[in-house]
Amino acid sequence: MRAYIRHPADVPIELAPAAGTIDEETRVRDVSIGGLRLNSRIALEQDELIRVRIPFVHPPFETVGKVVWCSPNCTDYEIGVQFVTEEDAFTARMVEQVCHIEHYRNEVMQHQGRDLTSEEAAVEWIQKYASEFPDMVDYVE
Repeated sequence: MRAYIRHPADVPIELAPAAGTIDEETRVRDVSIGGLRLNSRIALEQDELIRVRIPFVHPPFETVGKVVWCSPNCTDYEIGVQFVTEEDAFTARMVEQVCHIEHYRNEVMQHQGRDLTSEEAAVEWIQKYASEFPDMVDYVE
């Protein structure tokens, strides 16, 4: 079982330093109970605070994270962001499940032509994939 949740690329997450804007090409790669792994053309400083917003859910999920590492790679920077509170980390995991269900709903429409409601998509996704979704205990150190 994965320790990290691969974030679906078709469900946006907005990121910005607590003071300023972030590179528009920043992409979240993974979400864990502890935080996010992302790629950006702009390096961020360790301990810098960053705003995280997932506008897809209602009300939008918003929290603050702290940059814990930033490593250059061939074309950009890979950055680790830690959630500041345990409550935000738990909420982010729940929101990530909603993002995966919406991704599933979009995939079914695109590949099968079935227009599922959010509830129908949730039922199908839970039956097919919930057992593969990392549990909270997978993150306890």
